[in-house]
Amino acid sequence: MKYYLIVGEASGDLHASNLMKALKAADSGAEFRFFGGDLMSQVGGTCVKHYRDCAFMGFIPVLMNLRTIFANMAMCKKDIKEWQPDALILVDYPGFNLSIARDIHKTTSIPVYYYIAPKIWASREGRIKNIKRDVDELFSILPFEVEYFKKHSYDINYIGNPCVDAVDAYLRGNKRDDAAFRAANNLGDKPIVALLAGSRKHEIKDNLPQMLQAMAEYPGYMPVIAGAPGIDKELYAPYLQQGAAIVFGDTYRLLQHSHVALVTSGTATLETALFRVPQVVCYSTPVPWLISKLKPIFLKVKYISLVNLIAGSEVVRELVAADMTVKNIIGELGKLLPADSAARQTMLAEYDRMIDILGEPGASQHAAEKMVQLLTEKK
Repeated sequence: MKYYLIVGEASGDLHASNLMKALKAADSGAEFRFFGGDLMSQVGGTCVKHYRDCAFMGFIPVLMNLRTIFANMAMCKKDIKEWQPDALILVDYPGFNLSIARDIHKTTSIPVYYYIAPKIWASREGRIKNIKRDVDELFSILPFEVEYFKKHSYDINYIGNPCVDAVDAYLRGNKRDDAAFRAANNLGDKPIVALLAGSRKHEIKDNLPQMLQAMAEYPGYMPVIAGAPGIDKELYAPYLQQGAAIVFGDTYRLLQHSHVALVTSGTATLETALFRVPQVVCYSTPVPWLISKLKPIFLKVKYISLVNLIAGSEVVRELVAADMTVKNIIGELGKLLPADSAARQTMLAEYDRMIDILGEPGASQHAAEKMVQLLTEKK
């Protein structure tokens, strides 16, 4: 069968690539065409457009690139209809994907599957109407979403979390070798603090400077930046002059060898927890005082990190907007850096509880098998 997938960022590329592998296992005749990334291309199929040419996040970047966004949408809709897949699989990226879903549902009979549900429980809850109207099957990776959507009279499929799959597969295939990792990246012998400052240019520019200023207070530790896929290496050049090292395209290996991490909210917070690395969530904004005032109005949840949302409590400290200061980062690091600190041990224990809530690996496999079953029954 033919599958058309759409992703909008690096994490979507990872999860979609794993889903594609699982679809190939469940459907020997699987063919793929996609708006995606390098990992999806490695699995096989035709990459119509790379996600880095489509991903514009934030009000100003979106406004400045409206013509490109609309052109990409029109191209995508046309390409789907010409290729006539057996299923359209949307992966997160709601601003773009829900527009595609509406058009395909309205003008074709192609089933629309959503893998990794839009986080409407956090903001823009009104999108539930679009989802109920335009999405045939929704596949959730967060256990609390089942009850949330049920309250809106919409049954969904919880299939486990693909981050669990990805981290589990990595750890089974990659034995920790601290000496080799340090030698390969010229890291010396200081304990590593990983800096995961986001996958977009504005996130890196907003968060990385303060992370590095805070790390200057702890000269006994080595700050190592996780270089984001699709970001020009030159963007990081000024930060490397401040005593930091960088590891490109190998974030999992960096986390495997890290003592603590400073992480911009997103999938990375969950991945860091699955590697059992104590962390501080750091998310700065250009106008922090305004965001702090508006947050209670637009955000419907108490936390922004997936770790805290899944656990249902504050497992990791979230320094967001006005709380994101160098002083606060220094203070939180001070609690987590000592190997025997109570804060560190408590966080690790809470990680284990959260991991139990997520369940066993197998999300990609469960989703693929369900999709193939639905399509087979439809035929």
